[in-house]
Amino acid sequence: MRQGSHIFVAALGNMPYPLTRHSVGQLIVDGLAMRLGISMRSERGGHIGHGTLRAGAETIPLTLFKSKYLMNVSGPSIVAACRKTVGSPQSMVVISDSLSHKPMALSVRLGGSANGHNGVKSIIAALGQNTDFWRMRVGIGKNAADATEYVMHRLSPPEIEYWRRPGLDAVLREVEKIALQTTT
Repeated sequence: MRQGSHIFVAALGNMPYPLTRHSVGQLIVDGLAMRLGISMRSERGGHIGHGTLRAGAETIPLTLFKSKYLMNVSGPSIVAACRKTVGSPQSMVVISDSLSHKPMALSVRLGGSANGHNGVKSIIAALGQNTDFWRMRVGIGKNAADATEYVMHRLSPPEIEYWRRPGLDAVLREVEKIALQTTT
């Protein structure tokens, strides 16, 4: 295990509204915890769990986090947990819903804007100047309805099944790639 290769994965969502499109990131982190045998415990700002991840020949320390705060104000709790565990935002992966991506699609990149996402804006504001963290955008699609109303609707059964199995596999592969990039 290399020094400084710890990965912090945070899920954006609204804990009081599980399984909604807006909380798909929290569904994914719950799935990662189950798949990797990571026990989540409640602490002041959220639910946190520590374990390891196999990435290639490396064993990487991994922390999973879900904020207890509503998405639009979750940035300070996510950033505090990140700083406490990994220190650098470059080792943080934030999983959020994306209206810009078709349902069950995944997009990953380092840095960039919030793309209008209030949860990501909250994290950027809490970080201050260094906003180069990994964004993992999970497609939820959109329709002609009001965006606020749309994101608060429950995920469809096929979407839930996807993010619990094949989608979770895809997320795990992406986290492994990020872990390997941060160790070099």
